[in-house]
Amino acid sequence: MDESKILSLLGMARKANKLACGHDGVVGAIRSKKAKLCLLSSDASERLRNETEREIGFIKQNIPIEKLKSDMYEIGRATGLKSAVLAVIDEGFANALQKLLTAEQEGNE
Repeated sequence: MDESKILSLLGMARKANKLACGHDGVVGAIRSKKAKLCLLSSDASERLRNETEREIGFIKQNIPIEKLKSDMYEIGRATGLKSAVLAVIDEGFANALQKLLTAEQEGNE
């Protein structure tokens, strides 16, 4: 499966204002305990991943972090904002994205 469904769903989440984009937006969503799922672009740095994991650790919540196959430019085309890190702040969107990501991972194994 290609990642077009995931990008489409991210675009819908952005239009519904259920997506925090960029480092500061994601940190704010994590600290306010609104983040349900964190996503990293394929070209996100290891430092950015570590910072995101550290923020999640500070609030002691289990927020999944997934790495997408899309780079920040592809994510930018789908969401309107070029970003290497995203936080989904809606349970429904987060669950739907998790299902798509799981299906994609299982298809590649």
